[in-house]
Amino acid sequence: MLQTYINAHILDGLGNDIVKGTLLIEDEHILQVGEEIDLPPNVSIYDCHGDYITPGFIDVHTHLGVHKAGGGEEGRDFNETSEPVTPHIRAIDGVNPMERAFQDARESGVTTVQIMPGSANVIGGEMAIFKTAGHIVDEMIVKSPSGMKGAFGENPKRIYSGKKMAPVTRMGIAALMRQTLMKARDYQFRKEKGEILERDLRMEQLLPVLKKEIPLRTHAHRADDIMTAIRIADEFKINVTIEHCTEGHLIADKLAEHGVQVSVGPTMSTRSKVELADKGYHTMVALEKHGVPFSITTDHPVVGIDYLTTTAAHAIKHGLSEVTALKALTSQAARHLSIEAMKGSLEKGKDADFVIWSGHPFDVYTTVKETFIEGKSVYKHTSS
Repeated sequence: MLQTYINAHILDGLGNDIVKGTLLIEDEHILQVGEEIDLPPNVSIYDCHGDYITPGFIDVHTHLGVHKAGGGEEGRDFNETSEPVTPHIRAIDGVNPMERAFQDARESGVTTVQIMPGSANVIGGEMAIFKTAGHIVDEMIVKSPSGMKGAFGENPKRIYSGKKMAPVTRMGIAALMRQTLMKARDYQFRKEKGEILERDLRMEQLLPVLKKEIPLRTHAHRADDIMTAIRIADEFKINVTIEHCTEGHLIADKLAEHGVQVSVGPTMSTRSKVELADKGYHTMVALEKHGVPFSITTDHPVVGIDYLTTTAAHAIKHGLSEVTALKALTSQAARHLSIEAMKGSLEKGKDADFVIWSGHPFDVYTTVKETFIEGKSVYKHTSS
């Protein structure tokens, strides 16, 4: 099935601004995008009358479906706090696709999210990437696993000091992380030699990290925690991403030097704990200045998924360039998740995830008119 959207103001997610553009879709994929396109016969034509089209937005760090906002204790399935090291758990087993927040995402132009365990544990378990439309988790998955959760700083300290067990210091967190990775490396060597008689799910799920098939995605706010994450990654020769990066502006040059991928946020939240004391949009501005690739996140439900675009708009108000802000929700977000071959920009061959907006997406008065995932309309605005 061929569909084309003409007379659209297209922001392709790569920095290109096509004022009077055309987007041609064939079934689930983008066939062509540009200013002047020869349309094939038997194509359905939709005139956008100057409305904006962007790629579907991506939030790289959420707890959508595993931490239901307003759901009380019953809705909190994101932290397995029975012990501080739980690499054997998987976010996909706790996601409730019926949670209202998935609808909020679609209504806000968010088509892809990474859903992960929380940050209570030093190693928290596997995460996965999902489309925001569907009713069966297995049918919504874009990539699983997409990373292993790690955490430094206040959260593991607070949870386990309250239980009178390790770790209770930053030193303890790092030591437990190293010990677990050492154990996993030993398991890997024994398995390669055929010496493993009984498989260990905890170790099995750490093998993709050691093989660099997935990164260790590390919750780290403070500059010293960020550097600890990088130090451990260098020691074990694994890939890490820095999640939150609240004090990243203090070490932006080092982040650039290490070439690490970063997500920033939830910047619209309050300064609810000590390590958020220097939280602000200046972090994104400094990272942009130093050429550090970063994505913007709501950390839903800390900030609602429907405020992802608003967060980017506030960052622009504080000095971030509009191009970088849009990339942080589209092409750079896709790179952060290693799904850039299929999502994150409007290019030939990529999934037809796109959004039609009534105006510029960073204008506070703009509304989402229609959201598409893989060429199918998953939300359409209706006037009251």
